Amino acid sequence: MAGYPDRRAAGRVLGDQVALVVPEGEPTIVLGLPRGGVPVAAEVARRLGVPLDTFGVRKLGAPGQPEFALGAIATGGIRVVNEAVVSRLGLARGEFDALVAREAAELARREHAYRDGRPPPAIAGKTVVLVDDGLATGATMVAAVRAAWVPGPARLIAATPVASLEGAAAVRAEVDEFVCPLYPPDFMAVGQFYDDFAATSDDEVRDLVGAVRPGSRR
Repeated sequence: MAGYPDRRAAGRVLGDQVALVVPEGEPTIVLGLPRGGVPVAAEVARRLGVPLDTFGVRKLGAPGQPEFALGAIATGGIRVVNEAVVSRLGLARGEFDALVAREAAELARREHAYRDGRPPPAIAGKTVVLVDDGLATGATMVAAVRAAWVPGPARLIAATPVASLEGAAAVRAEVDEFVCPLYPPDFMAVGQFYDDFAATSDDEVRDLVGAVRPGSRR
């Protein structure tokens, strides 16, 4: 497989694979990583017939290279940092701390926008499926996974339509199950494996979460 037409198509492929590791009737919730992970997660949730919600996480992109992750932060104050990369780029501590503060402010804004007063999803004792649209370094998903373990889920699954070998290895070490249909040898960026990789808006995220209703498994 060379890639996917768009995130929704990728989510349908991914949903079929996630269904193989989540028994029907097991209390489960799917959490999309905003924003691009949510359209993928919506299809996974529909396939499983389970609730969909979002889980707050922000990549810490390198100055001038926002797609290159220095690490990530997630809800609950979780921070994952690749100190070796930060050092190699010669990024001053003050500059890095300012970057973290900016992303923390954006994380708080998004959580407010997506939740609209709703409490965070109840995940204790459930199988949690964390979904993103792709993994490069894996830092964003690792931060999300570490934050998601805190409330005490019964089982934690990370799922993505495409991943680098490096990203997959980093995430696989942190979860009970890692599901990914595509490990391209020529991986450079997530977007190269989608025909349509247009940005997902805040409104789309809210609409998708509101549109998915638990039901029978497809």
